Amino acid sequence: PAGRSVGGREGERERGREGERGMVRFKSRYLLCEIVFEKPQYRQHIDVGSVNRNVRNAISQMHGDFGIGCCSLRLEVTYLNAYTGIVLIRCQKDFYRILSTTLLFITFLETKNQKFPCFFNTLHVAGTIRSCQKFLIQYNRRQLVLLLRDCKTKKERESVQTSLLQCSLKVWNEDQPYHGYEDMEGADTD
Repeated sequence: PAGRSVGGREGERERGREGERGMVRFKSRYLLCEIVFEKPQYRQHIDVGSVNRNVRNAISQMHGDFGIGCCSLRLEVTYLNAYTGIVLIRCQKDFYRILSTTLLFITFLETKNQKFPCFFNTLHVAGTIRSCQKFLIQYNRRQLVLLLRDCKTKKERESVQTSLLQCSLKVWNEDQPYHGYEDMEGADTD
């Protein structure tokens, strides 16, 4: 019959062309970083806008117009916790290395005409926010285990254990005894 395709390949080609006209998905990379300040009280002065502005300025200084042109399309600070100094930065997948190399050279954050000495410690690079969240949970658990080891009094130890229970993925029954960090994965108990 005229007008009908006999073979399956022609139909596949036509569907393929239709699919090409559809939406384009932009792939991103998320860099989970910790901003380490010279003095911890400096953390209260940072906000999303100042981190974003300082990162863009650093990219411009390090990589020039090419760098800022490549990164500016999808560059965004998607999460900032001023209490812990954790920041999540999104950028285009193809250019995340420009961002990661730039973060190494940031030595201060400027906000409201004040400069606060700091550096960025990149903790994790992932393709999804969910992956970064999973990593951050494990990272925080490891940090709390280290804090538990350094406790000198029983009250300090109980406070850290309570924090461990709150960030745990397991649901603990209050009747169950919790003995600290012995049952955590990867914890060195020495």
